[in-house]
Amino acid sequence: MTEQSSEPHAAEHPADHRWNRQRLRSNNEWLLLERLRTAGPASRAQLARDSGLSKPTVSTALAALEQAGLVREAGTVAPDRGRIAVLYEADPSAGYVLGVDIGRAWLRLAVADLAGTVVARSDVPNRGRSASAVARAVVGAAAEVTAAAGLRAEDVVQAVVGTPGVFDEDTDRVRYAVNLPGWGRSGLIAGMRQGLGTSVTVHNDANLAALGEYAFGAGTGSRLFLYILIGTGLGMGVVADGELFRGAHGAAGEIGFLPLLTQPMPGEPTPDGLPRRGMLEDAVSGDAVVRTARELGMTGPLTAKQVFDEARAGTEAAVAAVRQEAQRLAHVVAAVSSVLDPDLVVLGGGVGHSADLLLSTVEQTLHQLTPLRPRVAASVLGEDAVLLGAIATALRTARPQVFDRRSGGDA
Repeated sequence: MTEQSSEPHAAEHPADHRWNRQRLRSNNEWLLLERLRTAGPASRAQLARDSGLSKPTVSTALAALEQAGLVREAGTVAPDRGRIAVLYEADPSAGYVLGVDIGRAWLRLAVADLAGTVVARSDVPNRGRSASAVARAVVGAAAEVTAAAGLRAEDVVQAVVGTPGVFDEDTDRVRYAVNLPGWGRSGLIAGMRQGLGTSVTVHNDANLAALGEYAFGAGTGSRLFLYILIGTGLGMGVVADGELFRGAHGAAGEIGFLPLLTQPMPGEPTPDGLPRRGMLEDAVSGDAVVRTARELGMTGPLTAKQVFDEARAGTEAAVAAVRQEAQRLAHVVAAVSSVLDPDLVVLGGGVGHSADLLLSTVEQTLHQLTPLRPRVAASVLGEDAVLLGAIATALRTARPQVFDRRSGGDA
């Protein structure tokens, strides 16, 4: 950015002149703050070279940022020639965010500073027997994890909550969260927002997982990638050029609702050998793995994790159940690839954690189904994808918000 003239146009009112000067100062401060945040500590001279601003302008802006608690000294550097220079860095303790992942089995929460460093975390079993109980548990766990970080509630400037389903901003309700009964009840989100005592936004869990994987995991640098979350349900997040694609009503990626009409897989029993009909989520999810394993002869209490563990041990029925899950997943990848043409598909969620047993069959089946063959990879973040996506999303809002509050700027 090059330094602009602050001289007003002849026709401008003096009040406009003052506003323009203030806006210019604010823009310069934001520019330098973002440079320090993204590229690390730097001296005044380095900031002047990188930004194109004059050294006096940089010094004035740094002084204002330091006074606002947004920038701090980070040591010194001794150049080959010249005087020792002070290094400056963005102060990560200027504000904090809260990320929340609400799942059927677990509630995961974390507090992070403005650098994205997690300073406290809590993973608690979701024992809520009603939607209201789950919401109260989230509020209680948030208070505990905030205290564990040594912070007050008001230190958290933004919270992002990840949940199954689609959040409707007009009604302040979550729709389609079929695996969390009662979660769409009116007033539930409003009550949770009031209990958390900060600015709160609610997002689909698969979308947040996709953003987390893009920011911190396998999706980094991808032009267009899909995150397929296979767990209690089935969902998908789409990230194009670093931005989430949500669709007209926020329901893009709700692939669990796709209608299903397929011939049975070899060895898969169906009534009278007829094609299966139903939603795709019924065929591709953790519950589907368990159901298939039972149909193939496994008995006793079963979870998807146990089926995958048995497959690793070589149990024939479990191996077959996992193979069928991988084949079905390949059909999902083939279908969405023909519409979106991704360069990468990431498998995540509870079932996705066992991608080591799925990838080979997914790739082989995909080659039989379609000439469109994106790279398929396992999630790097595992069970943390939604939580880290919530933190990344909260930071995008919190950073300019903290800047405005502390500097009085309008970045």
